[in-house]
Amino acid sequence: MDERGLRGRWVDFQQHSHHLPPADLAPFVARFWLASWDLRGQAPYRQLIVPYPNVHLTFREGRAEVHGVARGHVVRELSGLGRVFGVAFHPGCFQPVLRAPLSTITNRVRRADEVFGRDLPVPQGEEAEQVATVQRFLRERLPAPDPVSLQAKEIVALVAAEPSITRVDELAARTGLGVRQLQRLFAEHVGVGPKWVIRRYLLHEVTERLASGRSVDWAALAAELGYADQAHFSRDFADLVGETPAQYARRYPAAD
Repeated sequence: MDERGLRGRWVDFQQHSHHLPPADLAPFVARFWLASWDLRGQAPYRQLIVPYPNVHLTFREGRAEVHGVARGHVVRELSGLGRVFGVAFHPGCFQPVLRAPLSTITNRVRRADEVFGRDLPVPQGEEAEQVATVQRFLRERLPAPDPVSLQAKEIVALVAAEPSITRVDELAARTGLGVRQLQRLFAEHVGVGPKWVIRRYLLHEVTERLASGRSVDWAALAAELGYADQAHFSRDFADLVGETPAQYARRYPAAD
């Protein structure tokens, strides 16, 4: 593991910022984000990115790309001086833009002009100017909110808010949908199944606790999250994140 990624040391060469969307874009957009890095005179850095059920539109070095939901962790190599501007869409809300099932771009990256057409913006200048440029573009290109997409968004938000939901049948009962109906909705509008989303937000509880600086009793947390044993919990975590819970904990300044 690269020592530059441990104990929060990534802030020595990276900066991240986020901006909430205005009200008219909020049905689609979760946030605008900017990441920049300065690795001049250093070896390239392999950036670990853990997955969430968001589609992203990114602008970097003259390229604009649409990133479908990734089922597992992704590693991107950063080098030299660089930056990327991104738009994170709410889970469930990109299907009206794509006009195809979200599962068709899961684990895939597509050129943005294939989705949005030509005349893509080039975010430049100060950060606020970049955000405003992309906002204007999205206002011209986004369709009207779709009721089914908004339903999918609300169901994912329910999973994120209530870690007590640990099984697909429990989620189906809470939403009044059948299990198969729920699975079809997620394939069409989220890109991954409800079981994956439930598991992802259960494991999100781990990173929340690490980020807060709290010590973690792994066996107790595994039981709290509904796992039969700590070994099963650790396998799920490593499959999704690419590291064991103990390894990942080393990335946080206050982690034991």
